[in-house]
Amino acid sequence: MFRFGIIGAGWYGCHIASSFKALGFDVKVFDRKESVLALASGNNQFRLHQGFHYARSYRTRVQSRDGYMRFIERYPTLSDPITHNLYAVPNQDSLIDFLTYRLIMTSSGIEFSEVKAEQHGLTNCSGVLLTDERVMRTDKARELFNLRLKDNLQLATTIENVDERDGKVFLNGEAFDYVIDATWGSLLPIDHPVFYEPTLLLYYRSKIGSYALTMVDGNLCSIYPTEAADIFTLSSVTHTPLGKYNTMAAARHYLSQVDASVIDSKRKLMEEQVKRYMPEFCEKFEYIAPQLSVKTKIIGATDDRSCYVSKQGRKFVVMSGKIDTIFYASESILSMIEAENEIQVSRI
Repeated sequence: MFRFGIIGAGWYGCHIASSFKALGFDVKVFDRKESVLALASGNNQFRLHQGFHYARSYRTRVQSRDGYMRFIERYPTLSDPITHNLYAVPNQDSLIDFLTYRLIMTSSGIEFSEVKAEQHGLTNCSGVLLTDERVMRTDKARELFNLRLKDNLQLATTIENVDERDGKVFLNGEAFDYVIDATWGSLLPIDHPVFYEPTLLLYYRSKIGSYALTMVDGNLCSIYPTEAADIFTLSSVTHTPLGKYNTMAAARHYLSQVDASVIDSKRKLMEEQVKRYMPEFCEKFEYIAPQLSVKTKIIGATDDRSCYVSKQGRKFVVMSGKIDTIFYASESILSMIEAENEIQVSRI
């Protein structure tokens, strides 16, 4: 059976590694950090999507919808339900009207119900959907992957050299049959036009309960819970991005220079934005701290956040989508290997 070197111990790298290990492949996972899920996979809004967030990208909706139930089946302990998970369409600030949004979601085969905005303290909204999405349990995911991959992890290791020759790929001189880059384009080039975006999320404490609010669609904002029952994140399509760079290194460099004045000014703008739809936000939510990270995004106006996998010789490059699409990534790689080697792999 083949030997795989997997670069990146985030959600995609760990899922691919544990799935391939279960199939009998020899896997080794490298990450420059000292723990799994340490970077983007542990610094996000912890959403398990069904596709409601992506009215402009059919591919993202379908991948998220299809992956949602598979994720719950494969990882039943790694997410929690959200009692009040709301998607609201503003009267004037959205790129689409509520009827169009509702029609798009209906045609995508995603279940929802309609609720009244005033029942949830919302204003300036033309319609609100109550949906069944979940919040990730990153703490439990770390425990699971540390257990499943305890003999396959090489952490605190930076890949300095990737060299393909003689039917093998060498990572820092160690030979593998195939290599999978799951680093969001920080190592090998992605076969799609992308940019690298340093970002700012804000953490808040609240007693509001099991609650999420996403304003759609366009340059809007969202509140989402974390694995801690009383901690939430606030993000904004307009104000969360801190720049746009051609390389991951440049984005990380900018992020290292962000100071308190930038965070304070962004916080003010984000709170003003969300109060347009939830006037009592500052009474219900208490600011705690910032969260800084880097996102890799496909260039385009469709808001495409689906997963893509490209093959470059014996190297696979994963352009990660939402967490739901980890299955698309692993199965795309298996399909390419089957086609190349004329073998049959029992999928799990």
